Amino acid sequence: QVQLVESGGGLVQAGGSLRLSCAASGSIFSINAMYWYRQAPGKQREWVATVTSGGSTTYADSVKGRFTISRDNAKNTVYLQMNSLKAEDTAVYYCAFLIRSGLHWGQGTQVTVSS
Repeated sequence: QVQLVESGGGLVQAGGSLRLSCAASGSIFSINAMYWYRQAPGKQREWVATVTSGGSTTYADSVKGRFTISRDNAKNTVYLQMNSLKAEDTAVYYCAFLIRSGLHWGQGTQVTVSS
């Protein structure tokens, strides 16, 4: 089985930075893509960023220029570096890995930005 464990969430002030990590364990031969999503209270889960197996990255307009997604293939880990945080970034952040068996989700980590 595949399990994704997130860490790095917490409370930060507006304008501050935070780095999220998500490490996958289990039998994984190939990860096609890694994603970050977030969900604010009472809202739908929204896509934040993607990094593909080829290293290409894409971002939601709301985080472009502020967030950076990266991966460490040797550790099966994806990161989300969040800079210039805004109160609107407050949400539960979820990582997801697309592998051959399907899309696997992490448990989520809370990010709260105070203003």
